[in-house]
Amino acid sequence: MTPARILILIVALGAAVGLALLVHGMFAQPKAPAPTVVAATAPPAMTRVLVAKTDLAVGDRLTADNMSWQGWPTATLNAAYISDGESAVAPKPGVDAVMQKASKTVSDMTTGGGPKMTAMIGDVVREPIFAGEPITAKKIVHSGDTSYMAVRLPEGMRAMALPLSVESGAGGFIAPGDRVDIMSTHTDQNKNGGGGMITETVLSNALVLAIDQKTDAPKSGATVTGVTITLEVPDINASAVAKARTQGGLTLALRSYADIGGRTGGPSADDGHGVRIFRGGAPAEVVTAQ
Repeated sequence: MTPARILILIVALGAAVGLALLVHGMFAQPKAPAPTVVAATAPPAMTRVLVAKTDLAVGDRLTADNMSWQGWPTATLNAAYISDGESAVAPKPGVDAVMQKASKTVSDMTTGGGPKMTAMIGDVVREPIFAGEPITAKKIVHSGDTSYMAVRLPEGMRAMALPLSVESGAGGFIAPGDRVDIMSTHTDQNKNGGGGMITETVLSNALVLAIDQKTDAPKSGATVTGVTITLEVPDINASAVAKARTQGGLTLALRSYADIGGRTGGPSADDGHGVRIFRGGAPAEVVTAQ
């Protein structure tokens, strides 16, 4: 083999090696960078507090449906918040966390939310509470407190107490939450000498707030008996109800649930008993015909 041919072979071999290295570099997979190790951060300590599940307005009653337990950072926990003292964070991630959450859910369902939640049921909202906001004693009134009735009354309404008996109260079947008509039976002053009796409807569709001091409806089939009934009366009709009470002969007619959607008020012009006077677009007074 001549020196020239040997030189050609050496050059060809070098070119082949260089081409192989170039092709390998083009198609080789890049190496993945080394994983960065990040230290795990412990979750903040959480405590379950009682919050409103929905927006609550003044006068609303607390129920198991509008309250719930929610995790709250323990570091920012206010002493006024109502807590069940349980942690809202599972000690371990994964299956243990799921099992612990499921266990608390089942416990809440079987106990009605626990003793602290059940103790709040029936209380009345004193100040508006927004959904997700913790419930505090400042914003609620317990049903046994003296200010309960004042909070329970809507704007423009008055609570008036009337005497009650089995005969005048639909046989004892009237209960808190029902609607009644107030009727007055008295001497007919329009007749000469005031002879004869007349019965007039003083107020229609009045809400029963309480019988004696019982404000809750009885269990199914039970009756509530008492000597005093407290009704929700519009302020413009309060004087008419008071006058009817002095005349005596009051009777309460229980309204059907199918007939409680009407307005609450006294006689109107279309029933021939009186005229409702409006001032500035609002009802001002009711003048009853004598």
